[in-house]
Amino acid sequence: MSGALLDDHDVVLFDLDGTVYRGGELVPGALEAIQQVHSRGVPVRYVTNNASKPDQAVVDHLVGLGLQAERSEVSTSAQAGAAMLAEKLPVGARVLVVGSPALKSEVEGLGLVPVSEFADEPVAVVQGLFTELAYRDFAEACLAIRGGALWVACNADRTLPTERGLMPGNGALVELLRAATDQEPLVAGKPERPLLDRAVSSSCASRPLMVGDRLDTDIAGAVKADMPSLMVLTGVNTPRHLLEARPGERPTSVAADLRGVHSPKSVVDVAEQPAWSVSVGERLELSARGEGDELGALRALCAAWWSAGAGPVPVEGTDDAARRALRELDID
Repeated sequence: MSGALLDDHDVVLFDLDGTVYRGGELVPGALEAIQQVHSRGVPVRYVTNNASKPDQAVVDHLVGLGLQAERSEVSTSAQAGAAMLAEKLPVGARVLVVGSPALKSEVEGLGLVPVSEFADEPVAVVQGLFTELAYRDFAEACLAIRGGALWVACNADRTLPTERGLMPGNGALVELLRAATDQEPLVAGKPERPLLDRAVSSSCASRPLMVGDRLDTDIAGAVKADMPSLMVLTGVNTPRHLLEARPGERPTSVAADLRGVHSPKSVVDVAEQPAWSVSVGERLELSARGEGDELGALRALCAAWWSAGAGPVPVEGTDDAARRALRELDID
């Protein structure tokens, strides 16, 4: 059996919402898994598309949940969005901020001037999630974008996992401005590269592993950044979503939760499985050929289908073990 997945990497990039925690609750297994990464001496970066909190607040939240964390280990989409603006604008440029005080602070910290009204003549708009935004904020941003201002979105997540369920994310609000302006923003967070590139660069690493729960952000970002990824089934996306993933949203490994970082690479990688057989035709037919669990079946199904096609596909179990595995995965 091969070594652990972690053995091949010199930094682990952890998504937060839906991967490490859901709101105020740690995901099962997260504490032990991350502690074990630290004990191995491998750097971690907490990489979040949530732009509503300053990095210190993220640290405080993680520490409050029992995790070890420092500001240097946190990379937020607010930081990435502000950095993208700073690369494109001169010092002192006015930026209309549609977002939290944390986003305003990041903008100001890079020598730009945060404003809140179109009358202040902003040359750019930066947008991040903030639960206290009102119609007026979007109206001012709409006028600025229609007037030619550069538009940067910290992220495009349509939903945000919480302990109560999925809530509207920044991407849902980006859609509002997209509809009102007929314009497209530059995106700093996942799945675009700026946020991940900054996190890897800050760790001086060369063999990163991205770990997340969302195909359209965490995994798609890893694909764009040409880095391996581990998808965990603790947040937004389901086994059915994974099986039907487009080529640009396919992880290299799959696990139930963060403990998969320490599992043998040969076990968690999406590949043929010794305990399962998959026949590809008009449907996928899953058969057991040994003792295996449902996640092994999922990896086998993905490996077979991804090499042959994409999108929705019927799946059928040909024996009791296979049918049981498909029921557990909710893809029967």
